[in-house]
Amino acid sequence: MKSLRDFNLENKRVLVRADFNVPVGDDGRVDEKEDWRLEATLPTINYLLKQKAKIILLAHLGRPGGQVIESLRLDPIARRLEEILNRSVVKLDDCLGSGVEGRVKNIKEGEIVLLENLRFYPGEENNDSDFAQKLARLGEIYVNDAFGTIHRSHASIISLPRYLPGCAGLLLEKEVKILSNVLNKPAHPLVVVIGGVKISTKIKVIKNFLKRADELVLGGALANTVISAKGFAIGQSIVEEEMVKEVKKLELTNTKLHIPVDVIASIDAHGRAPGRIAPVGYTKEKEMILDIGPDTRQLFKQVISQAEIVVWNGPMGLFEVDKFSLGTKTIAQAVAQTKGFSVVGGGDTINLLEELNLISQIDHVSTGGGAMLKFLAGEKLPGLEALKRAYF
Repeated sequence: MKSLRDFNLENKRVLVRADFNVPVGDDGRVDEKEDWRLEATLPTINYLLKQKAKIILLAHLGRPGGQVIESLRLDPIARRLEEILNRSVVKLDDCLGSGVEGRVKNIKEGEIVLLENLRFYPGEENNDSDFAQKLARLGEIYVNDAFGTIHRSHASIISLPRYLPGCAGLLLEKEVKILSNVLNKPAHPLVVVIGGVKISTKIKVIKNFLKRADELVLGGALANTVISAKGFAIGQSIVEEEMVKEVKKLELTNTKLHIPVDVIASIDAHGRAPGRIAPVGYTKEKEMILDIGPDTRQLFKQVISQAEIVVWNGPMGLFEVDKFSLGTKTIAQAVAQTKGFSVVGGGDTINLLEELNLISQIDHVSTGGGAMLKFLAGEKLPGLEALKRAYF
C-alpha cells in the first residue's frame, strides 16, 4: 500500500476521500466537541498544502439513501473546516457535472474544494463503476483518509482507486499501524474492554481477543447475552436471544474473561424509578440491567490499571441517563488514567470522553467504530484491499 510520501504532489489535483460524518446541530453548526473526525484529517490536508497540491475533498454525511436531503448538505462541514484550518474552503453544491468539472479544472495550487455529499448519489453506496469513473475525472491522484468507512464497499472507497494512482492518507496510515501493533505486536498485559448493545456486531472481536488478549472485559447490554448464556436471570434486560447459542461456544470459564459480578437494575430505563444494586443472577422479573454495579466497577478498574495496552470500545450501560452513567464514566476515567498505551473507538465512547474532558489523555482515538472492530477481528477491509491493488 503506497503512502502520500511516494508521490510528487506539487500542482496535482488530489482527490481526498475523508470521513466527515459528524453530528450537525439544529443551528447548522458542527460543535467543537464533536469535530474530532475533521481534526483527525488535518495532518493529511496540511501535508498536501505544504506540498503545493490542489485539494478536492470527498465525503458523506448521514444516510440520505441516494437522494438529496437538504439537512445533509456539507455546508456545515465546510464552515467548521474553515474555522479549524483558518483558511477558505470552497463548497460546491454537487459532486458531478460540467459545473463541478469546470470549477475543479481551474482549481489553484493550495486551494481546497469540498464536493457535495457523495451519498446523494445512489452510485456511491451501490459501488457503481460509472459513478467512480466520473469522480476520477476530477483528479490526478486519489488519497483515502477515511478509516471510518474503509470497511464499506462503496464507489469512492473501492472503485475510485481503480482509475487513479492511489495511496493512504496520514490518518489511515496511522490507524493501520497502531491497530496492527495491537493485533500482532502488543505490549503485555493487553486489556480489551468491549461494551455496547449488540454482541452480534462484536462477537468476532471477542473471539479474537479471547486468544490474543491477557484480559477481556465485557460490559453494557451485550454482556447480558453472556450472563444469560451462563444461565443467570436477567429479567427484562436487552438480550440477543439468537446469539445465546453462539455465545455458549465461547470459553465462558476462561479466567481472562471478565463479565459483571453485580449490576444496577431498575424497572424504568428513563431513570424515573429507583435503581438498585443486584448481584448477577438476582435481577427481578420486571427489572432491566442498566449499568454495571460498584463491585464490577472496582474489578474492571483494577484490571485496566495493570494494562500496558488498553483498547476500549462501547459503553458499560445506558450512560445517556445520568442514573445509569457511573459505570461508563468509571471506565472512561480508568482508561484515561492508565499508564499504558490507550486506544479507544466508537462514537458513543469518544463523545463521552469529550464530555468528561478526558480525550486529551487518550493516546489514540480511532475514527472508526465498525471499521476498528472489523480490523481487530482480523477481517479484511475492502478499502485497504483496494489500495493494495492500486498499482500505476
